[in-house]
Amino acid sequence: MDDRPGSVLVLTNSRDVTSDVVLRILAARRVPVVRLDPGIDLYAGASLSAGYGTGEQGGLLRTPSRQLDLAHVRSVWVRRPSPYGGPPGLDEQDRRFAAAQHTWGTGGILASLPGAHYVNHPWRNRAAEHKAAQLAAAQRNGFLVPDTLITTDEHEVQDFMARQAGTVVYKPLWSMPYRVDGQPRSVWVREVNEDEITSAVAVCPHLFQATVDKEFDVRVTAVSDRLFGTRIDSPDVDWRHRQDLMRCGPIAVPEAVADSIASYLGEFGLTYGAFDFAVTADGRWYFLECNPNGQWAWQPAETTDAIAHAICDELQKDSDL
Repeated sequence: MDDRPGSVLVLTNSRDVTSDVVLRILAARRVPVVRLDPGIDLYAGASLSAGYGTGEQGGLLRTPSRQLDLAHVRSVWVRRPSPYGGPPGLDEQDRRFAAAQHTWGTGGILASLPGAHYVNHPWRNRAAEHKAAQLAAAQRNGFLVPDTLITTDEHEVQDFMARQAGTVVYKPLWSMPYRVDGQPRSVWVREVNEDEITSAVAVCPHLFQATVDKEFDVRVTAVSDRLFGTRIDSPDVDWRHRQDLMRCGPIAVPEAVADSIASYLGEFGLTYGAFDFAVTADGRWYFLECNPNGQWAWQPAETTDAIAHAICDELQKDSDL
């Protein structure tokens, strides 16, 4: 039974190898950890209960190998839990109903643990995932932001492109599974031409952005006030497209950029953030996005190790109370 005070609750799926890096360090530090994928495990032998009343709140998480008093959770690491999909074996309507109850019931319990420190709180993650909210916050917090348009109007796009001195790229507002002829495809950031802009823009909002004449890209991984900068040299507009062709190395983060990062994290109430920048030849850092739950273990080994230890330090902090 693992109900000792100071336990860390890790919410992620069983295939998340990135979390394994942190869990090994926590184990070496003898920090008690319970790992849970609520969208899967609660249909496979785990259970979750919470009680509420005047002056008290309590609950219990049971897994096949652990039992955890929810009042004894020091911190929660919201990594990559599976979505709530409803249990197998039910018809479609009942499964949708069950999935909704898990989203609002289980999700509400795990987001409201008394005194727990969240990295990051799931509701703050969700608020910070919207591209429009990111760009607006970036402007308020002093980042350089490329000219950007989000629209469903093809004429607005055409006018926007005509005003730019250089090319324009298209970016999806949200990444999700996409298939062509049954094969998985990814929608990458790419340059667009005027003849590609048609009435199809009206189907959904599209994000168009002035191409930054960049010398290289930078990923800054922020864990509270600790920043880890990685320079990325890639032949592609979107370095994620062919990661086997990119080269990475450490880079110092300018003080002004660091100040804006701290302000941005504070506005959204985030402890962790993965910031992407395009850097020009004359040293200007343009904000592209901040993924509040971005991957980080792909970076050089020394950077990955440093980030993992920083996350462990954060998870061992005192509660938010």
